[in-house]
Amino acid sequence: MKNTINQVQLLDIPKIHDTRGNLSVVEGNTVPFALKRVYYLYDVPSGAARGGHAHIHQSEVLIALSGSFEVLLKDGQDEKTVRLSLPNSGLLIPTGIWRELHSFSSGSVCLVLASGEFDEADYIRTYTEFELFKQSASQS
Repeated sequence: MKNTINQVQLLDIPKIHDTRGNLSVVEGNTVPFALKRVYYLYDVPSGAARGGHAHIHQSEVLIALSGSFEVLLKDGQDEKTVRLSLPNSGLLIPTGIWRELHSFSSGSVCLVLASGEFDEADYIRTYTEFELFKQSASQS
């Protein structure tokens, strides 16, 4: 995959303001792919990390529904960290980008919108394997 962290971007999730509480909606073209799976992370213990993988074919959008957390992104050359804390902002992570989620605040909830259903063969689970994957992709 030739995607780099430059393709990672924050998406605005539409927000409807109301005195009774705000409402955000994910539909239509809110995310640039058809949703195939939705899951969420919660009750992450203090100091724990999630993620630690990349996807070969699947893209994802991460949203901090409650609280905050940081996402470390790597493309084999460069890296950056993005802090998510707004429920109307989603982090689009395209294929071939390594991600590690950490620094979860108490009570945080991370919603993940995915372009594919779970498939273990789509996961790159070690960073060494990820580096080899990126090297072979750049030679293609």
